[in-house]
Amino acid sequence: MKTSPREAWRRGWLVVVLGLGCPLALLAQGGGGGGGGKGKDLPPTLRAAQEAMRAGKNDEALAAVRREVAANPTSAAAANLLDTLGATAEARVVFQRRIESASDAAAKAAAQRAMAMSYAFDGDWANTVKYEEQVIAYWVTREAADPQNAFYQQGEMANEAARVCIDAGALDAAEKWYRKGTELGLKEPEPKTHPASLWEYRLAHALGRLAARRGDKAEAQKQIAAARKILAGDPKMAEAQERYLPYLVGYVALYTGDLKTAETELTKSVEMQGNQNDPFMKCLLGMTYEKLGQADKAKALYQKAYEQATAHNPPAAFSRPFARGKLKG
Repeated sequence: MKTSPREAWRRGWLVVVLGLGCPLALLAQGGGGGGGGKGKDLPPTLRAAQEAMRAGKNDEALAAVRREVAANPTSAAAANLLDTLGATAEARVVFQRRIESASDAAAKAAAQRAMAMSYAFDGDWANTVKYEEQVIAYWVTREAADPQNAFYQQGEMANEAARVCIDAGALDAAEKWYRKGTELGLKEPEPKTHPASLWEYRLAHALGRLAARRGDKAEAQKQIAAARKILAGDPKMAEAQERYLPYLVGYVALYTGDLKTAETELTKSVEMQGNQNDPFMKCLLGMTYEKLGQADKAKALYQKAYEQATAHNPPAAFSRPFARGKLKG
């Protein structure tokens, strides 16, 4: 039986994101590919790499991953681990092979999305945007056959690019792509699979964080109020998205100098159901404790973030190298 393009994309992306078994984390401000595989699904060399990483033996893990690439030059799971281990240039050689050898347009787009995330591990937001644009172009070709999903995915990819931009400090680019993501997502025709309120909430969330990064506390608070109002207006949407509100409030507080509120809200955020394995939130709380002069608490959170940042998505792409640097320092 012939596989539909939507199913090919789903399967292709699951293959691309196969990593250390971490769950997919679709954040309010944009989605990303998480690790989808269990250790038993991986070849022995990569299981050995996982075990070495858990033991803190990264050189041993890297050697095991390189053996897998030598045996299987297009291994997406190996490429993901290369990014996690900091060997991003080697990972991109594998992803490029996957792009060039893709069996169809959906598989090629999945490989391009993985390449975008690989660049994110280096904070190279410009190249992340370049490859996310290529993925968006694929979804444009699916508008006629699969309009609901096509426009949703275009919005997701734009938001994913935006998330990498804001984490890299490219604030103007981030705003451009967050607004583009909202514009694309809102084009989804009836019957909609995702309400307009979801895109409106995501944009308010993003604009609040951007305002905080720019030092505009008043605008950041305005966007927090807007996000609260949107959640209150759509209780069904809020069921899945409300857990990202303390993250927004804590983020804004951290970047506008209200460290007590940042500590309170980010502590609440990391403890909420669904957020416990988010390494980025732990990095934010670690940054808060660092600014408060509580170095031991900060280090413990950076260690947890480092250990949890094993997916192939924006939170891990920022958190893994960031925490690595903090722990080495």
